[in-house]
Amino acid sequence: QVQLVESGGGLVQAGGSLRLSCAASGRTFSSYVMGWFRQAPGKAREFVSAIRWSSGSTYYADSVKGRFTISRDNAKNTVYLQMNSLKPEDTAVYYCAADPYGTRWFDPYDYDYWGQGTQVTVSS
Repeated sequence: QVQLVESGGGLVQAGGSLRLSCAASGRTFSSYVMGWFRQAPGKAREFVSAIRWSSGSTYYADSVKGRFTISRDNAKNTVYLQMNSLKPEDTAVYYCAADPYGTRWFDPYDYDYWGQGTQVTVSS
């Protein structure tokens, strides 16, 4: 079965950096879009970034553009989210997700598979 396993979360001071990883297994993801979403307490899950596995095309939320970078390693079947210049408002649980169609890559309801999430806390 499909498994998405996130890692790399933690506690960091404002202005710091973290790199999240999402190891994917259970099927071939070459036609998928892989996304990162986040959810803060009391808020809806929101789109952060996505990458089209086949072409490498990337998409970002305005709030993270210029600070976060999404990438993939085909050999390791892993997607990364490099997060720089972190702000307290980036604090949330970050989820990796897989979308087999990729037409609405910003919409969490378009994604079929989800990881368990990893906590990112940015202190001021």
